[in-house]
Amino acid sequence: MMKNVLKLFVMLMMLTGMCFAQDFEKVRAEHILVKTSAEAIQIKKALDDGADFEYYARTYSICPSAKNGGDLGYFGRGQMVREFEKAAFATPVGEISEPVYTQFGWHIIKVLDKQ
Repeated sequence: MMKNVLKLFVMLMMLTGMCFAQDFEKVRAEHILVKTSAEAIQIKKALDDGADFEYYARTYSICPSAKNGGDLGYFGRGQMVREFEKAAFATPVGEISEPVYTQFGWHIIKVLDKQ
């Protein structure tokens, strides 16, 4: 009986720990927001060819974060619209996402860090 209780306790601790870690996972990202897919594709190509992300964010993004080079700081799950969040959490650190569409327009996301 005691062995079963101990096994159950350990299993619950593991599950709780996994949920706890997942709840506090954060991403730090910059993004560029534009109105059309054509703009997003053109900017993504330039970035893939080595263009400076912050320059493009300041110059072309229609988001208020443009003045900060597109820097959004850290955010957790549930703080951004679903499509944006999914792309940001799926993109490896140091990489730039493919263009992502949300109700706000087309985003290109650069992931700076994950915690």
